[in-house]
Amino acid sequence: MAAGYAEILRARHAMRLLAGTLVGRLPNATAAIAIVLFVRDEGGTYSLAGGLAAVYGVANAIGQPVLGRLVDLRGQPRVQLPAAVLSALAMSVFACAGTGSLPVAYAAVAAAGLFTPPLEGGLRALWPSVLPREEQVHTAYAMDAIAQEVMFTVGPLLVTVCVSLWSAQAALIVLNVIGVLGALSVVLSKPSRQWRSAPREAHWLGALRSPGLLALLAAFLFIGLALGSITVAGVAYADDGNGGDATYGWMMAALGLGALVGGTVYGARRWSGAPEARLRWLVALLALCYLPLTLMPGPVAMVLLTAVAGVFLAPSIACAFIVVDRHAPQGTVTEAFSWLVTTFTVGASVGTAVAGPVVEWGGTRWGFAVPAATGAVALLVLLATGTVLSAAHTSGRVALSSENDPNRAVEPRFSSQDRA
Repeated sequence: MAAGYAEILRARHAMRLLAGTLVGRLPNATAAIAIVLFVRDEGGTYSLAGGLAAVYGVANAIGQPVLGRLVDLRGQPRVQLPAAVLSALAMSVFACAGTGSLPVAYAAVAAAGLFTPPLEGGLRALWPSVLPREEQVHTAYAMDAIAQEVMFTVGPLLVTVCVSLWSAQAALIVLNVIGVLGALSVVLSKPSRQWRSAPREAHWLGALRSPGLLALLAAFLFIGLALGSITVAGVAYADDGNGGDATYGWMMAALGLGALVGGTVYGARRWSGAPEARLRWLVALLALCYLPLTLMPGPVAMVLLTAVAGVFLAPSIACAFIVVDRHAPQGTVTEAFSWLVTTFTVGASVGTAVAGPVVEWGGTRWGFAVPAATGAVALLVLLATGTVLSAAHTSGRVALSSENDPNRAVEPRFSSQDRA
C-alpha cells in the first residue's frame, strides 16, 4: 500500500512541493482557533471572537477563486508569494493592534483571509508536471487529501504549543511567518517557476462556465454542510451527559482518523472506470455512514461510529479533484480547484449555522440527522446531473514549460479519454 506513496515522494520536487504547501497553509488551518485564543487573552467576548473568525472565513472564501484566477493568468510566483506576505502582514497588524479598535481588527482579519494564497489549488495544478504517469497524479490527489487531515489535526496543536510557550499574540505572528516561508519554498521551486497555464478563452465566468464543474460544486456544498453540522451536533452530544469536552475531542479526532485511513486505502489502489461514476458511489457510502450517528450510543461506541463516518470523506475529496481536472475549462485549473475549496468551506460554515437551531428545536438526534440528509442531497445532485458530469471535456491542467523556453507551455501529457 505504501509503495505508491513512496514512489510519488521520491519523484523530484514532490516532497518539497507537498511540504511547502502544507507549511504555507498553516496560517489558514489555524486561523480560527488562533483568533479565538487571542481575543480571549485580550479580554474580548466569545461573540467578538466568533465574529472575527467568521469574517476571516468569508474573506478567505472570496479570495481563493479570485487569486486562483490570477495564478492562472500571471503564474504562481507573481501571485502566491505577494499574497502570502500581505496576508501575514494583515494578521500581524491584528496581533499588534489587538481588539481596541474594532474597525481595525475586522479590516485586518478580512485582509488576512482575502489574501490567503491559493496554495492548495496551486499544488494540484503542479502535480501533472512533476509526476510522469496519470495514475501517479491520481494517487497524489489522494495523498494531498490525507495530508490535509494531518495538517488540520497538527495545526491546532501547534497553536496551543505556541500559546503555552509564548502568547496568543506570538502564535498569530509566528505561524504566519512560517506560512510565508512555506509559500516561498513552493514558488522558488523549478516546477512552480516554470508552470504556465494553458491558453484560455477570455470569459468573465472563468472556470464557472463549465456545467460539470457547477454540478460538482453544488454537490460539495452539501458535503461541506454535512461536515460542518457534525461539529455542532457532536458538542450537543458530548454536553448531554456523555463526557463533555473529552468525548467531543475524541469524536473529532476519530472523524479525522477515519478520513485518514479511508484516503490512504483509496489512494493505494488503481481504479478503473470514469471517476464521475466512482464519485457517486463514494458519496452514497459517505451519506450512508453518517446515518448511524443518529443512534447516539455510549461515548466509546459513538467515537467508533464517528470514525466510520469519516472513512469516505477523503476518498470523495480525492475523487472530486480528478473530476475538477476533467471539467475545468482550459487555462482555469487553479481557479477551478480554488472554487472547490471555497464551496466546501462555505458549506461547512452553513452547516454549523444550520445545525445549532436544529439541535435546539428537535434535540441532538435531529442534529445528527442533518449530515445524513445533506449527504443524501449531495448524492441526488450528482445523480440528477449525471449527463452533464459524464461529458468531461479537454483537460484544464497544464504541463511544465520546456527547458529551452520557460514561457512556452507544452501540451498536456494526458487526454481526457486516457483518464480513469
